Amino acid sequence: MTTTAATPVWDPEQYLRHSGPRSRPFHDLLARIPLRDPARIADLGCGPGNVTALLAERWPAARVTGLDNSEAMLRQARAGVPGVDFAHADLREWTPDGTYDLIVSSATFQWVRGHAELFPGWVAGLAPGGVFAFTIPGNFDAPSHVLLHELCESAAWRSRLGGLQQPGHVLTPAAYLERLAGLGLAVDAWETTYVHVLPGEDAVLDWTKGTTLRPVLTALAGDTEATSRFLSEYGALLREAYPPGPHGTLFPFRRIFVVGRKGE
Repeated sequence: MTTTAATPVWDPEQYLRHSGPRSRPFHDLLARIPLRDPARIADLGCGPGNVTALLAERWPAARVTGLDNSEAMLRQARAGVPGVDFAHADLREWTPDGTYDLIVSSATFQWVRGHAELFPGWVAGLAPGGVFAFTIPGNFDAPSHVLLHELCESAAWRSRLGGLQQPGHVLTPAAYLERLAGLGLAVDAWETTYVHVLPGEDAVLDWTKGTTLRPVLTALAGDTEATSRFLSEYGALLREAYPPGPHGTLFPFRRIFVVGRKGE
């Protein structure tokens, strides 16, 4: 997972606490990938390997490579997904080493400023009939993100966290379609808003600790008092924005999906 600010320290265990709802969009993406027997697959921003495993399960004969820039995530992936190659890579610098039948990514490109500018090089690495497919969060105007940005930019935290929570650099489905169609792909693009039902207290805070909060937690690492105070303030804001109900805390989450296929 590649970030535009200082690279955050990732916590695979925390990330996987919500692995079910986090991986659901990838299941939906896989269902729309029109490939029968891809020989070579790249998973960009593979994280702890939980969705990479889905690729290996669907296409067991394929050579699957997971790429990530977090050594902690890669250690988790190697331990949990045997038979798959995992390698360290910064997506801003990665180029295909040969041809791939499928280049795929789940919830990674929001960390990469200008990721759409990298598409031409990746598409060039697709074999004839190959597919470039990804899903990316589209919820950067949701309370979870807006409140975090406002808190980081507040007078109390600006000196330490100002500028850390930048917009997600995410385009609209139509803009992604135009970009990839211009590269010669036949493109299907859509969006879905999932309403996750999260259990437990401070459920949305616990979710964000695995992803959105990583740059903040990294910046405050080693300062227990400041970390506790920030989490207390942010948690209070989230409880007001996402009050728990009788069945759990409802957490709407918009996702963007893109599947582009190269001509034969």
